Amino acid sequence: MTAIALTIAGSDSGGGAGIQADLKTFSALGVYGASVVTALTAQNTRGVQGIHDVPPAFVRAQIDSVMSDLQVGAVKIGMLSRAGVIRAVSEGLERWSPMACVLDPVMVATSGDRLLAPSAVASLMRHLMPRATVVTPNLHEAALMTGQPLARGEDDMRRQAETLLGAGARAVLIKGGHGEGSESVDLLVTPRSTMRLSAPRVPTRNVHGTGCTLSAAVAAGLARGLRLADAVEDAKRYVSASIAGSSRLSVGRGNGPAHHFHHWW
Repeated sequence: MTAIALTIAGSDSGGGAGIQADLKTFSALGVYGASVVTALTAQNTRGVQGIHDVPPAFVRAQIDSVMSDLQVGAVKIGMLSRAGVIRAVSEGLERWSPMACVLDPVMVATSGDRLLAPSAVASLMRHLMPRATVVTPNLHEAALMTGQPLARGEDDMRRQAETLLGAGARAVLIKGGHGEGSESVDLLVTPRSTMRLSAPRVPTRNVHGTGCTLSAAVAAGLARGLRLADAVEDAKRYVSASIAGSSRLSVGRGNGPAHHFHHWW
């Protein structure tokens, strides 16, 4: 049986993040990728110049089209800029009940551009977070979702993850890539355990789309039938190697992308 993963996210015209990064990640990890486009962005390595939202009814139509035909093993959810689209995705998940779901609460681009309307944060947490197998916020997103200051260390990260568990999440992978120090530390927190994942921090600005890539890699592992902890470990290794290999690419004049195909090129 072919492992299939579905990304529900925005399109990045520059190719480094969003649906483009997700499909590259799925392919690199041996998973067939399908997609539901929630928004079009005019975007490059230097920032987001414009966003065109896809109507909620057409988002629903894309979900129904894919799920009624393909045997999707895992869903990755990325950029959902408006409350109406969030509700459409929630209804689709309820209708089709995928086996696994990774929610990446994309709120702010690497460039600092806002990708989720402030009024939609509560809707995302209420409608989608409880449906997800795991939620994958970075430090800035975790602070916004919990109403707490930006985490300054692993104790803060753990507390914020536990706050999200209390708000309905089943598991939280809180990403420390925006932190400081020689290590990039992520924490996978569940009601029963905490798993620490670390990798050497690579001194590079080629980190555009790395959050999308990590959540897509977790979804790819789940689609292949891995346990959550194993899928997260595999994803961390893949993203770390993609960042380390990013210097072999020369793309754009801003924050360049990770090298999704570092193993082959």
